[in-house]
Amino acid sequence: MDEERALYIVRAGEAGAIERVLRDYSDKHRATFKFESTDEDKRKKLCEGIFKVLLKDIPTTCQVSCLEVLRILSRDKKVLVPVTTKENMQILLRLAKLNESDDSLEKVSEFPVIVESLKCLCNIVFNSQMAQQLSLELNLAAKLCNLLRKCKDRKFINDIKCFDLRLLFLLSLLHTDIRSQLRYELQGLPLLTQILESAFSIKWTDEYESAIDHNGPPLSPQETDCAIEALKALFNVTVDSWKVHKESDSHQFRVMAAVLRHCLLIVGPTEDKTEELHSNAVNLLSNVPVSCLDVLICPLTHEETAQEATTLDELPSDKTAEKETVLKNNTMVYNGMNMEAIHVLLNFMEKRIDKGSSYREGLTPVLSLLTECSRAHRNIRKFLKDQVLPPLRDVTNRPEVGSTVRNKLVRLMTHVDLGVKQIAAEFLFVLCKERVDSLLKYTGYGNAAGLLAARGLLAGGRGDNWYSEDEDTDTEEYKNAKPNINLITGHLEEPMPNPIDEMTEEQKEYEAMKLVNMLDKLSREELLKPMGLKPDGTITPLEEALNQYSVIEETSSDTD
Repeated sequence: MDEERALYIVRAGEAGAIERVLRDYSDKHRATFKFESTDEDKRKKLCEGIFKVLLKDIPTTCQVSCLEVLRILSRDKKVLVPVTTKENMQILLRLAKLNESDDSLEKVSEFPVIVESLKCLCNIVFNSQMAQQLSLELNLAAKLCNLLRKCKDRKFINDIKCFDLRLLFLLSLLHTDIRSQLRYELQGLPLLTQILESAFSIKWTDEYESAIDHNGPPLSPQETDCAIEALKALFNVTVDSWKVHKESDSHQFRVMAAVLRHCLLIVGPTEDKTEELHSNAVNLLSNVPVSCLDVLICPLTHEETAQEATTLDELPSDKTAEKETVLKNNTMVYNGMNMEAIHVLLNFMEKRIDKGSSYREGLTPVLSLLTECSRAHRNIRKFLKDQVLPPLRDVTNRPEVGSTVRNKLVRLMTHVDLGVKQIAAEFLFVLCKERVDSLLKYTGYGNAAGLLAARGLLAGGRGDNWYSEDEDTDTEEYKNAKPNINLITGHLEEPMPNPIDEMTEEQKEYEAMKLVNMLDKLSREELLKPMGLKPDGTITPLEEALNQYSVIEETSSDTD
């Protein structure tokens, strides 16, 4: 009934009546996302009628009402099929000031029309494959970048930037060809990075360092939304950028990484918005070539260095581990480097672990990022090792029991999700410089067995990557407890009485044969398969492993 009345007025009424009836329709259906199929034909005709009205010279307020209803109707994919034409798309492009002939954004009264037009385009492009093809034909990505350049330094038109960026994100998500166009032809990487700089009001103190005001106000909701959309669009633009071939590319990625460092050190209007902002920053950092991530940490200034030295002198001399990391004026310092951003990433990771759900989507990106940073940058690895795997003192509890970051990560090593447990184990392994003996000290053999089997390191040794040769130092408490630590569980156990000490030789032989027969039965029924280690450290059926060792012995004898 609403569609029928609105359609009648749109076809026959004047601008004032059209505006009133469409405003009433918009107010009533603002939260409608599912539509009755019985009125589908009427909604199609209403869409067609609205496009005809938009061709006329009508007041701005009437244009806004038309676009609001069109935005609501465009949520229905079936309605869009007959109305998604090149002519109708061009109408929306004109109203959104996306034509090249529109040189400026001076009329503030037109801003609501631009915003509503962009909202309509977002819905139509997302819901219609025809609109997606027309977007390519009309070169919509270039028009959006042109509009961004007009308003990138204009703070009072954040809504326009926000929906321009959202539409750019949708286009680059739905069309992989547009990603390449944005990256190279349209210079999307520096453009979107500048949008982020504007949203964060960044003031540079050095080439890759920005001033951070820890006592400053949080980002406004509009600035936060704009930044989030820019981060998402940048993610699509840089999704295949692991390898940098040009010096100019390296510089641009370092600038972007410096902007993302700034992003990690500021907060949004609410805790949820801050987490969403940081989550998108983490996703984008995962696309930055690892060689460019050194800008996440930076040397201290002369004043900060003097303050750090004072703080270190104030710490007791026996606190050797704690003297490595100090907190001065809200700045996390390690080895003369500012580690604030890495500390934020570590806290973000722990929060995602504590959530206890959606680990693959929410946790693996930040864990993977921290792993790659640790593998490539020594100072980051040493700082994270100090925070996650501090020197062992109390080993009375199993490694997976407790509330420390180490305990939480060790628990993830036996998670049901293969991807989650692999990246958690890999992170700890890298922190231990890929040394098996160091990893087992912190996790126990049982928790680490999956990683070691996959890497062919069940017999010990170390991984393929090279790390500095600085040695770990064990605490006196750990050295005293080490002889009684169960290597499988990784914790201190009181010596258990040996059950065969009270047996006679005949009883021992009987129990041994009983065990052999049980294993033989399980093996013949294929309920259990004896495995052995090959010379390269990987596991294989026992017979094959023995054969390989026999071949090695024969070769060695022949050589002798």
